[in-house]
Amino acid sequence: MKNKAYIFILLMSFVLTSCGSLSKENRDNRKSLDGTWKLTNIDYQNNEGYFKSILFNDVSAKCFRGSEWFFRSNNSTGFYNILEPGSCAPGQRNIRWSIQDDANGNPTKFQFKFTDEKKNDIGGGYGYVFQINSLSPEKMVISADAAVDNGSVTVVYEFTKIASLR
Repeated sequence: MKNKAYIFILLMSFVLTSCGSLSKENRDNRKSLDGTWKLTNIDYQNNEGYFKSILFNDVSAKCFRGSEWFFRSNNSTGFYNILEPGSCAPGQRNIRWSIQDDANGNPTKFQFKFTDEKKNDIGGGYGYVFQINSLSPEKMVISADAAVDNGSVTVVYEFTKIASLR
């Protein structure tokens, strides 16, 4: 009987630790985001023309240029701050974010959803998912496809780190 209890406890501890832990690569990828970033450029690819867009059901793309984004990896929280005054509705928007890695530990997706000041979801589980084009401790490029008329456009966001966490 003691052997069965020991085996059960051993199996349960293995299951709990394997489900609750992040891979070393995922932790490293997440930590590379720690700090404050500036959204330096928004580009539209795979379609021609002029695009006027509202990003994240919030404000226009021109308002996001120069916005500051803060990420904290130990609790997956952060915010972005719209700095442009006037019609850009300046201010801070709280988020919860994550990075998904492929089987080899390479970062493939970045996602976030809106939260309130107490870190509770305010979007009913709805969020935004992006492909990670590149990620380093100094620069991040992510992209997402968006529907335009009868086609689609790829919106590319380029970030540069301006301050790290200590």
